[in-house]
Amino acid sequence: MSHSSGVRQAQKQRTRQAFLDAALELLEEQSLSSLGLREVTRAVGVAPTAFYRHFPSIADLGVALVEEALGGLHPMISGTVSEAGDSGERVERAVALIARHVRAYPAHVRFVARERNGGVQAVRAAIAEQMDRFTEEVRAELSRQPESAGWSDDDLLMLAGLYVDQMLMTASTFLEARPEEWEGVGRVAERRMRLISIGRHHWLG
Repeated sequence: MSHSSGVRQAQKQRTRQAFLDAALELLEEQSLSSLGLREVTRAVGVAPTAFYRHFPSIADLGVALVEEALGGLHPMISGTVSEAGDSGERVERAVALIARHVRAYPAHVRFVARERNGGVQAVRAAIAEQMDRFTEEVRAELSRQPESAGWSDDDLLMLAGLYVDQMLMTASTFLEARPEEWEGVGRVAERRMRLISIGRHHWLG
């Protein structure tokens, strides 16, 4: 790659990221279905035609935001489940991970929570695909644990789905809570996930 083409590619990437950042900020107060293309390009400071050099539509921009919000979490969640320790320790690690992520990326968490059941089908599908990936990855890690001896893949997938759903609910609860309420939110989240773990030990299939 020549120096000039490398510069152009870097500039293109910066402009693309500027669209994502501007859209995320605008989405603090509205849903993706109400977001206008001109609104985004005005926030970035470019002509509306420039948008199409990066995204075919606002829906495609939303799908890119889903990847930005959730794509990097896969190794962290799998690692949290696979690390050594009893179920209580794994639950504590999972809740701590969620709290850190919400604190670091509140706008991304708000976007996913709102758009999971929002009006843009492509974005709903992208979020659902990410949730399915999380569930499958957690299932794979659970299957390696001694407690899973004798469990069918379907039952492990159901268990993983319970954990993933609870993690998403916990993220939304952290997001809406005041700072002084976070400790209580964490305690409740840990109790709920421990209850799932207790059910795991008594499940008869």
